[in-house]
Amino acid sequence: MTTRLDSLKTHSLVVADTGDLEAIRRYRPHDATTNPSLLLKAFDLPGYQALIDEELAAVKAEFQDRQARVEHAVDRLAVAKGTEIARHIPGRISTEVAARLSFDEEASVRKAHELIEHYDRRGVGRDRVLIKLASTWEGIRAAERLEREGIQCNLTLLFSEAQAQACFDAGVFLVSPFVGRVTDWYKKETGKEYAPDEDPGVRFVRGVCERVGRGGYDTVVMGASFRTVGQVLALAGCPRLTISPALLEELAAEEGEVAPAVTIPAAGERPAPLDEPAFRWGHNQDAMANDKLAEGIRRFDEDQRTLEARLAERLG
Repeated sequence: MTTRLDSLKTHSLVVADTGDLEAIRRYRPHDATTNPSLLLKAFDLPGYQALIDEELAAVKAEFQDRQARVEHAVDRLAVAKGTEIARHIPGRISTEVAARLSFDEEASVRKAHELIEHYDRRGVGRDRVLIKLASTWEGIRAAERLEREGIQCNLTLLFSEAQAQACFDAGVFLVSPFVGRVTDWYKKETGKEYAPDEDPGVRFVRGVCERVGRGGYDTVVMGASFRTVGQVLALAGCPRLTISPALLEELAAEEGEVAPAVTIPAAGERPAPLDEPAFRWGHNQDAMANDKLAEGIRRFDEDQRTLEARLAERLG
């Protein structure tokens, strides 16, 4: 009898939302994605310590300035971890530009170039990497420029139709609309519990899939930020799904067939591209999206700063 995880893989590409190599080996995802929060979680894993020591020794040898050491240590660690992960997956590794650069187009482009150069020095080509950027106006513009250079991007923290449309207009490779954080907001606002088909996060991602299909865009939609197996199964058929190890374990432990719940429609009429005022107004009209984008950037930055502080301690 097939497991639900194996059956799900016949409808959607499964992406591991973790930096834990053991989980990646166990569940055999196609891609993997990292962020400062996941790197911070991996910081204390026993199997991670030799890699940390090696990268910090290289940083100490190369830089004298303390702040430069910390900044480069974060990048080297992210890329070293990404390189290790890339050896265990057939697809791509997403690596994030620091959240504090979310409103700085030029700095985001520079950081993306630095990350790609780090990967290149380790023998990982840009065709194996996705640069992860927040779906702000500036992040989307940075992604548009990078895509033209052949550096493909994953636009994360996506909560509104305006964000999705602007990403499609920019021709980004992949978007990560969030499920769980959308639902968290509505549950807090309404006090309601939602069945999977009525779940606001599930409905949002289904709407993004509808929009990408109707517009005939090439952008890949990847559902992210799942809280329950029910949410995952309600998005079977979404092109990609990034899933935590805990939920991958649940899916792998259950036998049964998974039916597709999402179908990408045929192309129809493509809407006019959004300019900056239309994007900002459209995003502004969605209270949930405003709250969750701002909160998400703050949370990623907090974890980045915590990671930097811990690296500074190790650097001495």
